[in-house]
Amino acid sequence: MKKTLQLLGLILAFSITSFAQIVTPVKWKFSSKKIANNQFELIFTANIDKGWHVYSQYLESDNGPVATSFTFEKNAYYKLDGKTTESKSKKEYDANFEMNVNYFETKAEFFQKVVLLKEGKQTIKGSLQYMCCEEGRCLPPTDVDFSFELEGSAITNEEVKVNTEIIPQKNTNDSSNIVSKENTQESNLETTSTEKVQAQEEKTEEKKGSWGIFIAGFLGGLLALLTPCVFPMIPLTVSFFTKQSKNRRVGIINALIYSFSIIGIYVSLGLIITLSLGPDALNALASDGIMNMIFFVIFMVFAASFLGAFEITLPSSWVNKADQSSEKGGLLGIFFMAFTLSLVSFSCTGPIIGSLLVQAAVGGNVINPAIGMLGFSTALALPFGLFAAFPGWLNSLPKSGGWLNSVKVILGFLELALGLKFFSNVDLAYHWGIMTREVFIALWIVIFLLMGLYLLGKFKLSHDSDTKFVTVPRLLFSIVTFAFVVYLIPGMWGAPLKIISGFPPPTFYNEGWSLSTGGEMAAKEGKSVKGIDSDHCPHNLNCFHDYNLALNYSKEIGKPLLVDFTGWSCVNCRKMEDKVWVDPEVLKRLRQDYVLVSLYVDDKKELPENEKGVSKTTGNKIKTIGNKWSDLQTERYQTNTQPFYVLLDNNEELLNKPKGYDPSIENFIRFLDEGLKEFSTRKK
Repeated sequence: MKKTLQLLGLILAFSITSFAQIVTPVKWKFSSKKIANNQFELIFTANIDKGWHVYSQYLESDNGPVATSFTFEKNAYYKLDGKTTESKSKKEYDANFEMNVNYFETKAEFFQKVVLLKEGKQTIKGSLQYMCCEEGRCLPPTDVDFSFELEGSAITNEEVKVNTEIIPQKNTNDSSNIVSKENTQESNLETTSTEKVQAQEEKTEEKKGSWGIFIAGFLGGLLALLTPCVFPMIPLTVSFFTKQSKNRRVGIINALIYSFSIIGIYVSLGLIITLSLGPDALNALASDGIMNMIFFVIFMVFAASFLGAFEITLPSSWVNKADQSSEKGGLLGIFFMAFTLSLVSFSCTGPIIGSLLVQAAVGGNVINPAIGMLGFSTALALPFGLFAAFPGWLNSLPKSGGWLNSVKVILGFLELALGLKFFSNVDLAYHWGIMTREVFIALWIVIFLLMGLYLLGKFKLSHDSDTKFVTVPRLLFSIVTFAFVVYLIPGMWGAPLKIISGFPPPTFYNEGWSLSTGGEMAAKEGKSVKGIDSDHCPHNLNCFHDYNLALNYSKEIGKPLLVDFTGWSCVNCRKMEDKVWVDPEVLKRLRQDYVLVSLYVDDKKELPENEKGVSKTTGNKIKTIGNKWSDLQTERYQTNTQPFYVLLDNNEELLNKPKGYDPSIENFIRFLDEGLKEFSTRKK
């Protein structure tokens, strides 16, 4: 209220000081540019007098100046393609409004892409509203009408299906649908604000994912430090730098160079993985059956190595050459000392690095392998720099002994548990019914039960030393492990197990599994409907697995369509189902308001011969059901990541902006409510 009064005061100040003259500090110019075929860009240019400001569409609060907004008259012969964008604005704190404001000075440009849906000349009309201020005074909000004359050519089906975003419209020809300027502006600002929030949420989730990979890498590096291949090297290497250097300062500098060399070596490894495979290959790793089976075998080999069956070593010639190069001295010699450490410690660090790279590579972000290696190498290099700076700390290090081998064994158990996920991915994609949810959880219970007993010293492996007593750390870790086992047990009978959501198979993939083909009849709302399947949908929802059947049914009952692009091997898809969809308010909307179709892009079931072909978008062969749905997602929405949620009306038009992975229940409810509101508006 206070800011509103301040705004009124500024407008009043302008009125008092300029009642004898008419001031027009902003001149608008409208032009258009043809982009391709029937796609045009409308350009709104504001030339602003010196000292005056026009405000952006995006303001942090409605309690300040009025944001610039655009309203387009409804017309069946064109569609808006995306939202209105703008040139770069300035941002600074405005004491008059007591808030940060985004504004333009001298010149402002706004752009709106449109697609003509009919051949010949078409007119696009509407109005914009803006406000301008100078030091100590403001003009009242001003409305400006605009009109564009565009000429379109023949329309293709592809152009008709262009993806659009919904912007509030006004109809000046129908008096029953006239909306006041204030309401129109409020709706426009609300939509703009929502789009800003969604974009910010997507960026935040991406940052969280990258931080998660970095933290996982850092923890992996800490574990690597505690292995018998690395831990004994810490005092030896630090002592070398501190004793062989001319003075303590040089020793610290050499140790830091050594540490940064370690980081450079491992980050380079992550970048090589990314550059050699490329972003498309990295994304495909998550759903490729052969690669998932290879990863499963790799994890089992790593686990066997950690448990003591054998050691994974690199050729001795590599180690010898690196060691010889380290004797050259100088910066190059220090680098090769770090490289020698990387090679010598490979038998312990290799499985950790391999596990981390696999998890990072299938995460969908092309820089994840490098981020993971940055975290790993930072943890690995940290003690060398710290102990060189504070050599007295070396005396506090525990002595090497049998406990180092125990760390390797614990890592072996963890590798076994994680490796099962990759076999589960393959089993789900091909519908073998071997690694059902009960079997997966049972194996985890056995693995972690054995790990707890090992921590208590109830059994030992061939290369373990005798355990005379259980140390406090081993006792505490065993308590945590047994508590986790107790937590897992109810999952055998359908408990959700949210802590590990995404790892076990979905709840409906259980004993007696039999995948429906989407062609059977199921009871729905008192009648039989072809394609509805409640036995193989999350939380016993009624859903389809065939897009066309779902679309036809949505038209029949007059409900919007929720397209769930998902995957059997998609961890984030399971997390969304287990943590977001399980919420009562979300389930209520999914059951009552939408027709749900879940399309698995990694389903390996063969298509009938008459449905096989080649993708017009990617040129890849379409042989399986998964290929079909993956191509549909790529062709229409230009993305191939999962989960991916799309809300459509009965004409297959977008109701709002599609949504990816976002574990916020509130955001998903808002996403569903926005789509339903827009669907209701279009039906009127």
